[in-house]
Amino acid sequence: MYLDYWGLKKFPFENVPDPEFMYYAKGHEEALVRLLYIIKRNKGAALLTGEVGCGKTTLSRVIIKQLPEMDFDIALITNPSLDPIDFLKEVLHQFGMNSETSSKSDLINLLNSHLLENMKAQKISLLIVDEAQLIKPGTFEEVRLLLNFQLNDRFLLTFVLIGQPELQGIIRDYKQLDQRIAIRYHLNPLGFEETAEYIAFRLNKAGLAKNVFNGQAIEDIYQYSEGVPRKINNVCDIALLIGFSIKAAKIDADIILKVIDKSL
Repeated sequence: MYLDYWGLKKFPFENVPDPEFMYYAKGHEEALVRLLYIIKRNKGAALLTGEVGCGKTTLSRVIIKQLPEMDFDIALITNPSLDPIDFLKEVLHQFGMNSETSSKSDLINLLNSHLLENMKAQKISLLIVDEAQLIKPGTFEEVRLLLNFQLNDRFLLTFVLIGQPELQGIIRDYKQLDQRIAIRYHLNPLGFEETAEYIAFRLNKAGLAKNVFNGQAIEDIYQYSEGVPRKINNVCDIALLIGFSIKAAKIDADIILKVIDKSL
């Protein structure tokens, strides 16, 4: 609706996990380096946590994009709130296999065979579980058992568990799983300078070379959003719409305050 008015080619502040719009704040860049290290070195399991809207899901899509298909077989589970058998079936499905059986042993044997085939083909099997804090207590035991797929010198399955901060405490209650976590990283919200850079970056990616948000507008966005990218996106998107509707030359503090007043 407002693209032509602002000279944009795409909507810059969509809340979808598009790797093209991934802004690499210091924390996001460090998380990416650590997670890729664990995955490529096949070191078992990694844990990524962060507040809602801090970019965890987008980061997971960036990871997938950076791993070549010829070297990695990747299963991504985005809704892990499943009973143990259904969870195992979903893992198999995401690895490209479907099974009618509801026998736990049959499902595990099928998965083990697939992982061994990948190993023989020199492919790393990777399972990414997003929103992992939603995993049911009984299913967490299956997650732990999946890490038993290993040979003397290597894991057959690499895990990345992604979730909200409470996931840290949940995993601590499963000591054997907790001990298998090779690396943990917590994503924090953006700082003020990062928020300003984030807004300029997203506009630039969408085709606008200049930043149409003035300094006070950015300060108000930061104060309201507390540096959470999802909140920043929501405010900036509506601000651009309002700016278009009133034919504003810039997004100033008055427009931002209108957006915030409507949001509260």
